[in-house]
Amino acid sequence: MGKKKTDEERADEQRRYLLASAAVSDEDFEQFFTDPNQAIRNAAALNPDASETVLARFASDRFWSTRIAVAEHPNASRATVLGLLEASPSKRGVVHHAAKRRLESEGVEFGEDGMPVGE
Repeated sequence: MGKKKTDEERADEQRRYLLASAAVSDEDFEQFFTDPNQAIRNAAALNPDASETVLARFASDRFWSTRIAVAEHPNASRATVLGLLEASPSKRGVVHHAAKRRLESEGVEFGEDGMPVGE
């Protein structure tokens, strides 16, 4: 079992979570790309003020939920969402399927191989 967090550590995480949710400029988001808490990175990626530049950086986050937030975010560019797709069927998971749903909702057609046709 992991080490129990102190009150100060919990307060700091709460402060960072609130900052991630309230960020408005690309500079405001900078500190969250490397935050050790995946929930805080996810909150930043879910922020409606996240720009395409911010979302493109979060698209490479190691936490799958952050990448899903990018796939579903209306500010994410098509190129960023396409980059979330996995060409290899054995590597496809929830991120690939979230990106596929988003692209299909925008009219992108997928072939038998599970990848976009003509993109």
